[in-house]
Amino acid sequence: MNGYPVARNTLLLASSLAALSGMLQLGVAVATTSLVLVTGIEGILGLGPAIFLVAGAASALPAGRLMDRYGRVPVLAGGFGLGAVGCLLTALACGIESGPLLVVGFVAVGSAMGIALLARTAAGDMYPPERRARGISLVLFGAVFGAILGPTVFSPLFAGRELDAQALVVPWLAAAGIVAVGVLLVLAVRPDPSLARPLAQDAVEEPAAPLRELLRRPGVPTALLGALASFSVMVAVMNLTGYMMVGQGHMQSDVFPVISAHVVGMYGLVLVVGDLIDRVGRRTALVGGLAVMGLSTLALARTESIMATGVALFGLGLGWSFSYVAATSELVDLARPSERGRLIGFNDLLSGSVGGALALLGGLAYTHAGRDSIALGGAVAVALPALWIALSPRPPAPLQEAPA
Repeated sequence: MNGYPVARNTLLLASSLAALSGMLQLGVAVATTSLVLVTGIEGILGLGPAIFLVAGAASALPAGRLMDRYGRVPVLAGGFGLGAVGCLLTALACGIESGPLLVVGFVAVGSAMGIALLARTAAGDMYPPERRARGISLVLFGAVFGAILGPTVFSPLFAGRELDAQALVVPWLAAAGIVAVGVLLVLAVRPDPSLARPLAQDAVEEPAAPLRELLRRPGVPTALLGALASFSVMVAVMNLTGYMMVGQGHMQSDVFPVISAHVVGMYGLVLVVGDLIDRVGRRTALVGGLAVMGLSTLALARTESIMATGVALFGLGLGWSFSYVAATSELVDLARPSERGRLIGFNDLLSGSVGGALALLGGLAYTHAGRDSIALGGAVAVALPALWIALSPRPPAPLQEAPA
């Protein structure tokens, strides 16, 4: 690819997502608990995850536009830096038990997550269409190591301790250090991935289409629906699982192995998943992944043990891996390099916003109707889009790019 260091930059981006994943596990495990402990209000248990997700959604579209204008690396590095600051603010908020400051910290952490996940746009830049799903999978695979890092760092910090606001200070400080490493890893990516595949001559002559035109492009609405359904249901169920486990009598430290199993499901087989998606096609993988998600979510209605809950969350993550990588690959296929940041950013805006709303509604549903409402509601929320996508026309061929 004209001497571009694809392998080196793929490794660096994957390593940065390992740092993000390590921090993310703390957020997933204690976001709800942190807000309840600091404010003392139990009726808002879905608000913590909702703040993370909505903040991430709100940051994704402007970050995507900035990526198209200034490159991938500056925006990604800024996102990781914002995450480190957010973790520090959250630690301070827990130490002084300040609800408003905690919300500010959550907004910063959530925004960082939304920006950092745009690393898959950079992955799409570095690989040709026929290997794009695998390329995106290689970058996402880094998160597997975060699944190991999270329990290794955070579980000992909670073991044997009474869970109160003060007990959350040191874990959030540790998370800030982990994300700071991600900043350094991203800054080491050179040259910028947006330079990996220069625009074809015909693409240079044709300016980037406005977002409203991109959304009308054949195949884009279907891919957006698949990405929205898979991401929003996954994050809503994932963020509520920790609180549901504590409600079943498990210790807070028991949540980390389950979240780790979920992250392994999301990313542990992603290299195989990427190859399968390229072989069987985006549409088949998308519908199949949503189906696996629906079955795994239904299983949560009957899980009691840590092992059973971990298996269900693993399945949820594996289904997401197929559906979300397939949807993202299809979106990248249907956009030119100069359009990808804004399209993927808009996708993340929709997905994160719906995910935040589902987390908030799911928290209310769990409070009043129990975990069966989460299991059934999540299953329906992926089954209906899967059926619609399966019956929709096939998308067009990928847009042409310059040869490598």
